[in-house]
Amino acid sequence: MSAVAGSSETDTAVEPATTGVTVRDGVELAWRTYGSGSRTVLLLPTWQIIDSRFWKAQVGHLSRHFRVVTFDGRGTGASGHPTGATAYSNDECAADVTAVLDATGTERAVLVALSCAATWAIQTAADHPDRVDGVLALSPSCGVTVSQPGREAHAFDQRLDVTHGWAKYNQHYWTEGHFADFRDFFFHQMFSEPHSTKQLEDALRWSEQTDPQTLVDATLGRLACGGAVCRSVEDACRQVTCPVLVVHGTDDRVRSEAVGRRVAELTGGRLVLVEGGGHGLMSRSPVKINRLIHEFVTTACAPAVPTREQSGEPTTWTFAPTRRRRVLYLSSPIGLGHAARDLAVVQELRRLEPDVEVDWLAQHPVTTVLEAAGERVHPASGWLSSESSHVEHECGEHDLHAFQAIRRMDAILVHNFMVFQDLVAAEHYDLVVGDESWDVDYFLHENPELKAFNFAWMTDFVGWLPMPDGGPEEAALTADYNAEMIEQRARFARVRDRSIFVGSPEDVVPASFGDGLPQIPDWVGKNFDFAGYVTGFDPATLPERDELRQRLGMPERERVCLVTVGGTGVGRPLLERVLETIPLARRAAPDLRFLVVTGPRIDPRSLPRRRGTSIRGFLPGLYQHLAAADLALVQGGLTSCMELTAARRPFLYVPLRHHFEQNFHVRHRLERYGAGRHLPYEQAVDPDALAAAILDELDREVDYRPVETDGAARAAAMLAELL
Repeated sequence: MSAVAGSSETDTAVEPATTGVTVRDGVELAWRTYGSGSRTVLLLPTWQIIDSRFWKAQVGHLSRHFRVVTFDGRGTGASGHPTGATAYSNDECAADVTAVLDATGTERAVLVALSCAATWAIQTAADHPDRVDGVLALSPSCGVTVSQPGREAHAFDQRLDVTHGWAKYNQHYWTEGHFADFRDFFFHQMFSEPHSTKQLEDALRWSEQTDPQTLVDATLGRLACGGAVCRSVEDACRQVTCPVLVVHGTDDRVRSEAVGRRVAELTGGRLVLVEGGGHGLMSRSPVKINRLIHEFVTTACAPAVPTREQSGEPTTWTFAPTRRRRVLYLSSPIGLGHAARDLAVVQELRRLEPDVEVDWLAQHPVTTVLEAAGERVHPASGWLSSESSHVEHECGEHDLHAFQAIRRMDAILVHNFMVFQDLVAAEHYDLVVGDESWDVDYFLHENPELKAFNFAWMTDFVGWLPMPDGGPEEAALTADYNAEMIEQRARFARVRDRSIFVGSPEDVVPASFGDGLPQIPDWVGKNFDFAGYVTGFDPATLPERDELRQRLGMPERERVCLVTVGGTGVGRPLLERVLETIPLARRAAPDLRFLVVTGPRIDPRSLPRRRGTSIRGFLPGLYQHLAAADLALVQGGLTSCMELTAARRPFLYVPLRHHFEQNFHVRHRLERYGAGRHLPYEQAVDPDALAAAILDELDREVDYRPVETDGAARAAAMLAELL
């Protein structure tokens, strides 16, 4: 077994359980396994234009239920790249399937195949019926007797006089300097659905690793050109005895649905048509495809383990009028601010509805706050893939391109939505509350038939905004994402039973969603209810500062600057810059002490010590320390900034570079409250400039706009109406 197998870049939401390389006829085949279970699903590679990463939206969900095997096909990724058409015949690629089954110790498996790989799955099922429990053919492009004149008019291996449309599907066009143009054309055909920018971007990025000659050889081999020999696909279809499911989009512009119909007819399989779907259904409609695969594996194949009914175990159903009212609360894991406000809302909800039962589906570090408050974190939370880890992986030095980071989190979002969907399918909830749970809100709008509960969406900002240095390309991308959201809400308004903006109408950033799209305040005003801001505490209930400082153990005769960077590890560079600056600041103000709070994801022991400085990790009740401090220096997150605003304390805030929410939405809100002083990170990296800013703001008298104190109660009242 090799220590390294598969692609150099992994896009899946989960890590493989094992990796390895097997060699068949001199060609290395790099494989991976995920999860465990009595049933195995083998996700086949496809045409050599991309490697196995195209299954990234399936691996996470399927590996929670089954053992999953993937491998890079010959000519792709970490597998061998043989030369010549004969090395890529359908027979060779089908034989690779069996070799991987052997190498991974897999006696039987359900084969799931995309496009031309359906041929390899069908041949394997025909030749080795004892190894194949079922075949799911997704967008098959097998060599069956179905005419597609638009493609057949142009020969692949002959030099053509035209270069438009499918004439680009030509070996001479590829090898003579136009391969990038073909790739762009092909993937635009593959993802014909609107708002497919991320799927298109992924495919183009992956295909950069494919050279034109390898793809020429692979295509000649599959088409039985250049000396390769291909058996009849239709004959193989007729020999298949296992269950077959064919899934095809009606707007497939690579191979028409007639191909799928023919494959289903020849194999005696079931056909599912996705109305309006294109060729890349596994990426563009991942929730539907995941559910179809799961259903096919569990129902079309002989069950490997008895169901509860078969085993004689009792089942329970509760008479609906006697059920307790149950809420599933989803709190965003990016930072800790959402947890504080969500706890405040739940406390108010319990005052209104004392018998309500609340479960939380949440991740670290939010779970740290919830468990400390005695809340019930649902065990299914353990299946969630970490969004905070992804964000930390994406960041640079105090630099997080938040919009792109969320785009690149797509596999994690699919995975986490499937965890959510499995939970709400298994347990009854009257209400689901999603506080910026982007996965649930998006995929419920994409699959509205899955909504079987009241759903409330909460957010403190609306609108993806481009950073200035992103240029026209980023402006187009953010506008496309905004347009999709606007279209979803117009078409499926019933998905959200309540849209709650955590703030006031004036807190909405005065900007446009993009060219030709509405102004954000106008649209939000028509589509949201406003709760006012939720701080999670009432400043009027806090003791006087002297008493509060005494309770918290702050020195009586010294001033305290509190430094905190939120609940992720993204703020570490800012902490390091502050620690470099502390000696300069204390030289000018010897009575100044610093309390540095790293949060739950940065180890305090990993930071250098400074005289006059205390370094703490996670600090419950941080808002009290903020209220007691003489000055605070924070990242540009909304929660800490608004807690300081409510407590009327002077503070410096340093937004993450390229973080559109902190630089536009949060900054607009703080300017409306007249709160804090914005400090660009470019100034914070200069110890002299940072020390001067600290000294300038220390003990400054503030005159902020008052922060609402009834936001949690107002939000809770809106939620109570849905119970």
